Amino acid sequence: MAKLCKFEKMKKTPKFEVRRRNRCRICGRARAYLRRFDMCRLCFRELSLKGEIPGVTKASW
Repeated sequence: MAKLCKFEKMKKTPKFEVRRRNRCRICGRARAYLRRFDMCRLCFRELSLKGEIPGVTKASW
């Protein structure tokens, strides 16, 4: 879980656009971010296994 200060900093627009960092909307994690779903891989996996993300199924072959 990201610190509260990181959440607050994420909400503000940076002085320069290149300083913007993609963060998970749920936990605030900066690494392993999935742009398509706007969350980190950990939250994505958790929500997809619960079936809360429409159109996502567990792969099996």
